[in-house]
Amino acid sequence: MKKILYTLAALAFMALATTGCDYLNMTPTDSVSDKLVWSNTTYAEYNINSFYHYISELGQFDTGQSNVGLTEGMTDILKYGCTSLNVHMWFANEIAYNESGQGIAASTAAYYLGRWSYLYGNIETINQAMYDLETYKSNFSDADYGRLMGECRFFRGWMYFELTKRHLQCILYDEDMTKYTRNTPLSTEEECWDFVEEDLEYAAANLPSTSSTYRVTKGAAYAMLSRSMLYAERWDVAQAAADSVIGSGLYSLMPSYKDAWSVLASEGNTESILDYEYNKEGLTHNFNDNFTPGGDTHSSINAKGTPTQEMVESYELATGGYPDWSEWHTAEGTTDTPPWDKLEPRFAATILYNGCQWKERTIEAYVGGEDGFQAWKTKPTTDGKSTTGYFLRKLLDENWDYNVYSGSLEPWIAIRYAEVLLNGAEAYCHGDDLNYEKARSYVNQVRTRVGLPGLTSTGDDLLNGIMHERKVELAYEGQLYWDMRRWKRAESEYSNYRVHGIRIDKTTAGYTYTYVEADDTDREFPEKLYQIPLPEDELESNSSVSQFTGWD
Repeated sequence: MKKILYTLAALAFMALATTGCDYLNMTPTDSVSDKLVWSNTTYAEYNINSFYHYISELGQFDTGQSNVGLTEGMTDILKYGCTSLNVHMWFANEIAYNESGQGIAASTAAYYLGRWSYLYGNIETINQAMYDLETYKSNFSDADYGRLMGECRFFRGWMYFELTKRHLQCILYDEDMTKYTRNTPLSTEEECWDFVEEDLEYAAANLPSTSSTYRVTKGAAYAMLSRSMLYAERWDVAQAAADSVIGSGLYSLMPSYKDAWSVLASEGNTESILDYEYNKEGLTHNFNDNFTPGGDTHSSINAKGTPTQEMVESYELATGGYPDWSEWHTAEGTTDTPPWDKLEPRFAATILYNGCQWKERTIEAYVGGEDGFQAWKTKPTTDGKSTTGYFLRKLLDENWDYNVYSGSLEPWIAIRYAEVLLNGAEAYCHGDDLNYEKARSYVNQVRTRVGLPGLTSTGDDLLNGIMHERKVELAYEGQLYWDMRRWKRAESEYSNYRVHGIRIDKTTAGYTYTYVEADDTDREFPEKLYQIPLPEDELESNSSVSQFTGWD
């Protein structure tokens, strides 16, 4: 979906131009009235266009998902190397370390991960639009009314999904603005998921299958429903939603994995279901600035976060199976080159490693190299060097040149077809309609694209394989941290461990590769973090709520 750049300025001009000196006309001449905004479909769309920015804000190029930066920084696949107190720096480590074992404070967790005020601000805006749309319903055909309301409910359902996946309970406000009151109790988790499901089901029923104007579609609503219902563990709904997208015949996997997340639907990406385009007129992001290797710009602010050895070892060999990494797990080091060139294609498309090609040059991730290596906590900033021996490649623009244009224009693909296949595969491993054959058929389409043999297992082995496939296929797309929370695996797998990297030293004969820790403190995920606490301002202003158990 292409971003929409319309504004309400045209409406303001029209309001001024048409009212003239008619003193009996009570329409205000210094602002856009609700009556004018909702007088026809075109103007209504201008208003709803503002919701489309949520696609970007909740993506990897902004901080809508968390105030730490990429949530991957709180998992085993990304290490933030800067110790300065800032986003894309120390904040992710603070959460991952659980404040050095002192116990993370409720206010800290709520601020970094909750996004309560941001999401409710969006919900209030959407509800106001829905209220006005209903008020002026007679100005629209039934089809246009249903479509416009479907767009609103898609975005509202998405916002409530984001709230519920974090807090499990939240306050449900619908579009009846006359019922708003400050002291409103929390709804149950079941009620919250009911609300999300109903909004997205309505959107799917009323939105068109395709849109020539790049507006949200039926496929996006069903795709979001398939994602959210995994969190709700409503397996039958997730199955049906995924089947609706897959059975529509409107989407397919791109032949090249890289094109799946770097090309817009409007440019031929058959895998993109919901996307956002940036441009040089002011809608840019800073992802390249934050994550490009230091050798690209020789700036101290590059390479703030880098992939870990744990992520590298998550990739299979191109022929299937996994290499034996034990030789590269020694503190004494080895001169044998790691089997990077033998790994399946998604590795090289996702991670930059020493000796690979990037921007018509060779990556030098060794100590003293152009891109370089810097041990954890050597300096407050990375100076563009890696603390793990690797650099991120996925989501970066290989054509980006800081000296020509500092802003980043790489598009954000918010939902793609591969995820829906994996959503469906996981859902069919659960529930009353458990179907291992269908689960395998969905996940194996994703594996076949990169030449890997299909999964043949059943039961927990198949489910574990699908979960691992999500980690690799959707790496650095903002899914893993939330997946590990909903699977209830974060407490065990993200506690009492440290992430690692490989320090590379150049010698006269080649290189020496040494296994190193990229943490100096064990990481910990407390059980209570499965339910992110309420923010202090909500507790202080709303007498009908109290803090969740474990945080009070």
